[in-house]
Amino acid sequence: MAAATRARYTASIMGETKAQASGVKPFLERLRDGVVVCDGAMGTMLYSRGVFVNRCFDELNLSNPGLVQGIHQEYVESGADVVETNTFGAHRFKLGPHGFEGQVVKINREGARIARAAAQGQALVAGSIGPLGKPLEPFGNIAFDDAVAAYREQAQGLVEGGVDLFLLETMPSLDQARAAVTAVQTLSELPIVVSLTFNEEGTTAYGEKPEDVVRTAEEWDVAVVGANCSQGPQQMLETVKRMAAAASRVKLSAMPNAGAPALIDGRYVYLCTPEYMASYARRFIAAGVSVVGGCCGTTPPHIRNLVRSVRMGQPAREVVTLEAPARAKEAPAPIPRDDKSPLARKLGKQFVVSVELDPPKGADPGRIIDRAQYCKENEIDAINVADGPRASARMSAQSLCVLLQNKVGIDTILHYTCRDRNLLGIQSDLLGAYALGLRNILAITGDPPKLGDYPDATAVYDVDSIGLIRIMDHLNHGCDLAGNLIGPALGIHIGCGADPSKPDWDKEIRRLEEKVKAGAEYVMTQPVYDPATVERFLSAVRHLQVPIMIGILPLYSHRNAEFLHNEVPGMRIPDDIRERMHKAGSGEKAQLEGVAIAQEALLAARELAQGTYIMPPFNKVELAVRVIEPLG
Repeated sequence: MAAATRARYTASIMGETKAQASGVKPFLERLRDGVVVCDGAMGTMLYSRGVFVNRCFDELNLSNPGLVQGIHQEYVESGADVVETNTFGAHRFKLGPHGFEGQVVKINREGARIARAAAQGQALVAGSIGPLGKPLEPFGNIAFDDAVAAYREQAQGLVEGGVDLFLLETMPSLDQARAAVTAVQTLSELPIVVSLTFNEEGTTAYGEKPEDVVRTAEEWDVAVVGANCSQGPQQMLETVKRMAAAASRVKLSAMPNAGAPALIDGRYVYLCTPEYMASYARRFIAAGVSVVGGCCGTTPPHIRNLVRSVRMGQPAREVVTLEAPARAKEAPAPIPRDDKSPLARKLGKQFVVSVELDPPKGADPGRIIDRAQYCKENEIDAINVADGPRASARMSAQSLCVLLQNKVGIDTILHYTCRDRNLLGIQSDLLGAYALGLRNILAITGDPPKLGDYPDATAVYDVDSIGLIRIMDHLNHGCDLAGNLIGPALGIHIGCGADPSKPDWDKEIRRLEEKVKAGAEYVMTQPVYDPATVERFLSAVRHLQVPIMIGILPLYSHRNAEFLHNEVPGMRIPDDIRERMHKAGSGEKAQLEGVAIAQEALLAARELAQGTYIMPPFNKVELAVRVIEPLG
């Protein structure tokens, strides 16, 4: 017997043996006998006991095991057939920000041990594994193999702790669920319950329908497929009915939230009563569900009522018939590029010039508006506005773009970073920006907070720039990221960044190819100073057939050059350029040399690129105007 197979076989036998020794039937046998009742929420209970939400709940397995075990025991006393380990987020991606990434196996092993001690031979123990908290590639930047490795590390601890089955819960998409299933199946043959979360439209966050989830998961050799979290009992009933209509082999599960939370006296409270939950348990069972339980907001009283409802009798399965869903209206036709914005109409037909302005640190945009007016008077085509440059707190770039378009009447390019917003915020922002008249948006991953004034600020990075481009492309096809139609298609003119001077040249070109494939329509580069670098880059990306705007940053002094080269991420200024600035000295002579260097790069770009954007230091737009003088 191969070592891996022997390990899985041993883990499976150990789980079955422990269940039998305790007098509790193994999970699959218990499923054949009737409906299985799982426990309720762990996080809700910990929160009610005074554990702040910014704590790492999973680490309590080490620092306060008595508290965790006490909650498990309350669920056992309520009659739950299965208790779930306090390990929902106990993988490296969730433990890492708390500094516990080196204790993944230990936290999971102790979580299983605590639950088994609380079960006292009266209940089975399910190893809880939750989502990563960020999307996988291609929407995010977590590779599938990295997700499998993280889940496998977590599952290893649960196996060592002696779980009877695995509950892979609150999975936001089939790809994350598949990664978790793959990881568990490399270690164990214990039964697996896979539970995804569905939104108000009845799909996962990525548009996967309940029917598709069941049909896909049935190919994974899992015991149960179902839904948990996000939905209350009423909505979840419709979700599991759709699952039941498509299921052919697997059992189904339903673990809803106790309704939606309300903020009362500074605490979030779930108002769904135990009696109401119990009434829906009967409906779940009638629809064909074999595993019931609760998610956020559910407590031991909720589970006690669920148990009573189940034990009162299990009616014959109701035959579920669903009308074929009405054919969705075809997505609206995308808006032609030339109709999106003045910039979109010009790019590729004439050499365009944009000037970058940083938003003010305060609430007064007066000086920036004056500088934008100066640019317009000097026939600059657009103003591009940086979004929290160098991870600093400034006026919203979106707000400033609206002000510039309304007060100056000049086209703007909004830089939009992934650092500060989650998937919900990103889509809301983009819809709002479009409604306010912003059309040109540059997708940027964003500098990490540790580089700025607030190093302890939380970075989101649900997606990187490629994922952001895909979101905008979805909106341009009339649907959100989940595939739901949103009405008329948007006409976002999607831009992306590139760095011609990046040392890892091949990787930079590959990423740019991915950005264009995802929907990017033009490219704005990091500043370049060497004409040869400009020519090499433009030759390498000619096959992409998208307009390129070369970034140019006129240097202000030798000190400015050294700062940009050594302290600003993504900035690389060649040695010979810094030496030229050193020889130029300071003051007006240094500024003239900086302008001359910028003009050399501009003239090289003029013959091959479709435009440029000038980044004047300290918002000194007069330098930008001097740089473009050779263009006539």
